[in-house]
Amino acid sequence: MDALTIGNKKLKSRFFVGTGKFSNDAMVADVLKASGADVVTVALRRMNFKNPEQNILNYISDEHTLMPNTSGARNAEEAVRIARLARAAGCGNWIKIEVISDSKYLLPDNDETLKAVDMLAREGFVALAYMSPDLMAARRMRDAGAEAIMPLGAPIGTNKGLRTKELIQILINEIDLPIVVDAGIGKPSEAAEAMEMGAAAVLVNTALATAGNPVMMAKAFSKAVEAGRLAYLSGTGAVSEYAAPSSPLTGFLR
Repeated sequence: MDALTIGNKKLKSRFFVGTGKFSNDAMVADVLKASGADVVTVALRRMNFKNPEQNILNYISDEHTLMPNTSGARNAEEAVRIARLARAAGCGNWIKIEVISDSKYLLPDNDETLKAVDMLAREGFVALAYMSPDLMAARRMRDAGAEAIMPLGAPIGTNKGLRTKELIQILINEIDLPIVVDAGIGKPSEAAEAMEMGAAAVLVNTALATAGNPVMMAKAFSKAVEAGRLAYLSGTGAVSEYAAPSSPLTGFLR
């Protein structure tokens, strides 16, 4: 598969993996191996440096690009504080900016996310912005220094799939940054569909953690992401309103 570049880092895999909700942290290592993912996102609050057995980082190898996220932040100020803490803890300068003040639907606050992008990009962070798909907001985040835009496919943790498909397609068409579809993807076929649309990558967590066999599901998603990307690069055939034969219907057995 062709490489994806974000923040001067070249990634071989376009499948990003989240590490929450698994029945035990030890499973994460096997899931990551099966996924072939380069980028792994972790909530700062799950990094327990005082108790190694409860530190999720113990199950993530140095080969991965660690992308801490600002889960739990309710405004830009809190997101910036979390990002700075993650970098000070040695987690690098990649950050998934996640600002959620809505406790019912867990929808991202685009205005506060934009503020956080602006502040963190100025401080040298590679900022990937999780957002509700909106073209104007995405343009502002790009102009503020975001390295990638991460629109949700459906409310986080729902496994409902690409409910915002038309809006995501607009972002893919109009924003000259990698579009990483995040949240809501529940099946490998949905990941393939996002990639066929032209998404640069997908991030999946809940669909893996809640699967009957998370390791096998990680492998399935990996193959789906690759298939979707290859389909996009090859160019899918035109859609027709009418049937068209693949072989001549006349002149045979006269």
